[in-house]
Amino acid sequence: MPNRLANEQSPYLRQHKDNPVDWRPWGDAAFAKAREEDKPIFLSIGYSTCHWCHVMERESFEDDDVAALLNDGFVPIKVDREERPDVDSIYMDVCQMMRGQGGWPLTVLLTPDRKPFFAATYLPKEGRFQQTGLMDLLPRVRQLWNSDDRTKLLDDAEQITDRLQRIGDEQTDGDAPGPTLLDDAARQLAQQFDRTHGGFGSAPKFPAPHNLLFLLRHWHRTGEQAALDRVTTTLDRMRWGGLFDQVGYGFHRYSTDQQWKLPHFEKMLYDQAMHVLAYTEAYQATGTDRYERTAREVLTYVRRDLQAPDGGFFSAEDADSLNAEGDMEEGAFYVWSIEDIREHLEPALADLVIDVYNMSPAGNYQEERSGERTGKNVLHREQSLAAAAEQRGMDEETLRDRLDDARETLLDARDDRPRPGLDDKVLTDWNGLMVAALAKAARVFDEAQFEEAAVQTGRFVLDTMHDADGRLLHRYREGEAGIQATLDDHAFLIWGLLELYETTFDADWLRAAVEHMEAALDRFWDAEGGGFYMTPEDGEALIVRPKEANDGALPSGNSVQLMNLLRLARFTGRTEFEERAAALSRWAGATARRRPTGVTAMLSGLHWALGTPREVVVAGKPDSDDTNALIEVLRDDYTPTTVALQRPPGDADITALAPFTASQTPVDGRAAAYVCEAFRCEAPVTDPEALREQLRTDREG
Repeated sequence: MPNRLANEQSPYLRQHKDNPVDWRPWGDAAFAKAREEDKPIFLSIGYSTCHWCHVMERESFEDDDVAALLNDGFVPIKVDREERPDVDSIYMDVCQMMRGQGGWPLTVLLTPDRKPFFAATYLPKEGRFQQTGLMDLLPRVRQLWNSDDRTKLLDDAEQITDRLQRIGDEQTDGDAPGPTLLDDAARQLAQQFDRTHGGFGSAPKFPAPHNLLFLLRHWHRTGEQAALDRVTTTLDRMRWGGLFDQVGYGFHRYSTDQQWKLPHFEKMLYDQAMHVLAYTEAYQATGTDRYERTAREVLTYVRRDLQAPDGGFFSAEDADSLNAEGDMEEGAFYVWSIEDIREHLEPALADLVIDVYNMSPAGNYQEERSGERTGKNVLHREQSLAAAAEQRGMDEETLRDRLDDARETLLDARDDRPRPGLDDKVLTDWNGLMVAALAKAARVFDEAQFEEAAVQTGRFVLDTMHDADGRLLHRYREGEAGIQATLDDHAFLIWGLLELYETTFDADWLRAAVEHMEAALDRFWDAEGGGFYMTPEDGEALIVRPKEANDGALPSGNSVQLMNLLRLARFTGRTEFEERAAALSRWAGATARRRPTGVTAMLSGLHWALGTPREVVVAGKPDSDDTNALIEVLRDDYTPTTVALQRPPGDADITALAPFTASQTPVDGRAAAYVCEAFRCEAPVTDPEALREQLRTDREG
């Protein structure tokens, strides 16, 4: 019989509905049962596309012996980290405190009042080497719980909870970070940079596009060429590698090796959005066509495979799928044998693909647990397309065309394979981020279909993801929106709305951004310490109210809000937004100084605040040639500390939101651009080249 997870909306929870474990969703009923039966809680946190979550399920949660121990001695609770990032954040902090590292699946043992006394990530059924197994751990904990030694467990839980509650107080010293911190972060990233393969650190290697966005701003501020070179090297090597799906496009989650060859195969919506932003800004900064091409390829994947029919975008695709033998296997959908290639391509083209993409008969893909080669290959390049063409006596365009012909044939063939599982929930925060990526790509590449997709998704979120009281919601699935929004939902949605405004110049998007910022300040702001809590003031009472400064796979909500506040202050002229941004930076200052590379998205906001932010108002008739000519200049240049507004004659909407635009009008009947910075404005210009010249003074140093 299905357990209590059968009625949940989360695809991850439903994956576990037929486990013999008597899983319960996070909620008052589960905690009441733990208190009534005097049992500890076994909390398991994961997500639907997590490979090792699947391994732990098959190995332990589908096992009757493990289930008997869990059901008899514990109250088992399952949480989807993507539905409840607040719960995940708290107990991930516990795991990192206790183990020095974290990850998913996350396993935590709690008292009935939710206080943790044990934390780990993946645990096997039986212990091996130095790793504890569930069959050893569960009886031992049950014995301790039902003996005089329970006091020790309770003391541990109190100490851990007390430490958690002190973390927020230790984050701030009241001093705002200064410009030297920007240089410190860039210097530390330079020390961590992999000069051969790009990226930062060794294996496993995570893309962290927000590091690249920071370095682009550092290059813009200082003119340091090496910073730009680190960005372009990383972008090139990631695109060549197996991290990028060479057949279907899109980026996998991360690389298990240092060379970007062998990925963990899940594909997350938020990764696609962050990569699009990085490649799009790199194109703006360098004018290099291959970065535009990659951004377009990623959006091709997203719009083809993650577009939700109701609106918005689905969350992710799994790492695992059925192989030819009918067994679940990580990467089965994506890897190729040489025989596969020869089956689908004519001989000369097959030889070319095998050569260019570094395939071998033994395979270059090793199964992660066993380390065995499977005869399968992850397609990847180890050189640029130009170098590959020269080596083969071809021109680059001819090679690209031939490889693209092969790619389309292989994509058709791959579509006949069993697809990885799709997590079909629509999340406000990740969709807000995708709106930002689509809108920015639309205006930089002058692509109407990207603008249309951004507008459609923005409207879906605004129309669907609110409750009857107008409060933002987090998750939509099967026609139902639910779960209170977190800070990240507000932050990423505001980011998307601001990008939508700069792309469309429709004042409704700017108004919505202001309204959601006001709601975030009202419900999430810490009036005493500065910064934003992750949960609203009237949200569920957790053992702590999480408040995060550090960036992870995504920028933190506070990092994004710093930039949002600073941009909104320039869009609207409302200085209170900038005052809140200053308070946020003071709160985050100590964390930033301890580890600057952990808050690079925050430092991108600091780059804005410490630089020369400017507003450019184009006053003119919408879609007229002279107005469009000025707007085109704004979109050609890489100006990361500039906001652009359009002021149509007689438009009361924009002047209500940005009163300072009321006096900015066309000059002698021609569209005019007003460039303002450092609380002063240049004389208006009507000539696009004159505007371009004014913008060239943007770089400092």
